[in-house]
Amino acid sequence: METPALSSQEPPSANRRPLHSREYQLFQRMAARLAEYRVSPNVISVASVGFAVGAAALLAATAEADGLWVRACWIGAAGMIQLRLLANMLDGMVAMAGQRASPIGELYNDVPDRVSDSAILIAGGYAIGGVPALGYLAATIALFVAYLRAMGAAAGAGQVFAGPMAKPQRMFLLTLASAYCGLAPADWQPIHASSGLGVWGAALAAVIVGGLITACRRLLIISTRLRNRQSS
Repeated sequence: METPALSSQEPPSANRRPLHSREYQLFQRMAARLAEYRVSPNVISVASVGFAVGAAALLAATAEADGLWVRACWIGAAGMIQLRLLANMLDGMVAMAGQRASPIGELYNDVPDRVSDSAILIAGGYAIGGVPALGYLAATIALFVAYLRAMGAAAGAGQVFAGPMAKPQRMFLLTLASAYCGLAPADWQPIHASSGLGVWGAALAAVIVGGLITACRRLLIISTRLRNRQSS
């Protein structure tokens, strides 16, 4: 089946997160097929939360499992995180392919993302090598970064998706951390004796530092746009 043209229903590019993966034929065909079966974009958005909760459960389970089950949990978590991102991408593509944009689509697009981010980051703090305090802090900063984007849009500065630790980068890093823990030998995954800090703790620390840099960048971009808008 030929993929329907999306341009007539596509919102301005400035209001969408720039993703090269949307151009892949595989994903366009998936979106077209889901639209053909009249799958609601909002259902896909909610499904992304299910994948995120699944990833969170598997991450937390690594602290209780042993042997091959631990590796299975790590690999499963990496897969669930990627499925969450796939659902995040497909919901908008399906809405355009099926011309089924919803008046509350933005709510379904943003609210599940905040739940998903928090679930994965907080659960990661309880995984092997994670530190709970880092998980909660990373989740808080991820929420703040998303809040700045929404605030900028509400103030008239448009959507600001600047990184270096926006949602795709956060999830890519956490996918790598999970896959590494699932595949690398145990000797390559040291854990600090007193703090319990390991690979996942280091990944959460990177999310925190990167998130703070991202927040500063977004604030700078938003303030610059607002000033330029006033002066013009």
